[in-house]
Amino acid sequence: MRLTGSNEMQLKVPIVITLYFWIIKILATTVGETGADYLTINMKFGMTVTSVLMVTVLLAVLFVQIKHAKYNPWLYWLTVVLVSIVGTLLTDNLTDNLGVPLGMSTLSFTLALGLTFWLWYRVESALSIHSIYTVRRELFYWAAILLTFALGTAAGDLLAEGLGLGFAVSGVIFAILIAMIAAGFYVFKLNGVLMFWLAYIVTRPLGASIGDYLTQPFKAGGLGLGTTTTSAVFLLLIVGLVIYLSMTRLDAEKEPAFIKEINEEPESV
Repeated sequence: MRLTGSNEMQLKVPIVITLYFWIIKILATTVGETGADYLTINMKFGMTVTSVLMVTVLLAVLFVQIKHAKYNPWLYWLTVVLVSIVGTLLTDNLTDNLGVPLGMSTLSFTLALGLTFWLWYRVESALSIHSIYTVRRELFYWAAILLTFALGTAAGDLLAEGLGLGFAVSGVIFAILIAMIAAGFYVFKLNGVLMFWLAYIVTRPLGASIGDYLTQPFKAGGLGLGTTTTSAVFLLLIVGLVIYLSMTRLDAEKEPAFIKEINEEPESV
């Protein structure tokens, strides 16, 4: 059965996971942390208005992303940045507005993410990002992404603030964890899907720790660069890298194995 025309299956996420993917991911998580603070504090929107505004924008962009026929770097990474901001606001609302302890938030998001993965696998029998070519799978994917950002924010704040380790020490801890995950994949050949999702979860608190360390004042353990400068610089870096990927197609240069196998099947009579 050859898939052609309007019935052709197209992946909706990066086909090839490169180093650029992880760099942009960390930059996006940092923007999620600094961007939420910028809108809430610097623009004086407040937590509630910022949350409503960003959820509305995210839903609009997510609708376009889901309706789009195939992976588009600009649309995909815009969605990731917006999910990062909303994920940060989700944790911040629980902590600041509802008084939920960071330990409870971390545990709750961990359980919610685990349940999402369980339902995703039970329904679709696959968790690989190389299987995101239906609307239902993409909805599971973005739900998991949102929860990884919320969980990462809670876990990062728990270490840095709740346990008093500070932003720099927390960042180092998460960087070590990422190195261990990379070693598990490249050296010990552990399951790629599991390693991908573990890395996706841990890069969130790493990016948040970087954002807090850069923006927070000296007395709070940061460098005092502020959310405006940090957000602008990191957004420019994201734009530059997305332009590069759009031109080179490094993250979409190979045909996924499942498409190749299907296309090589003989036509049914």
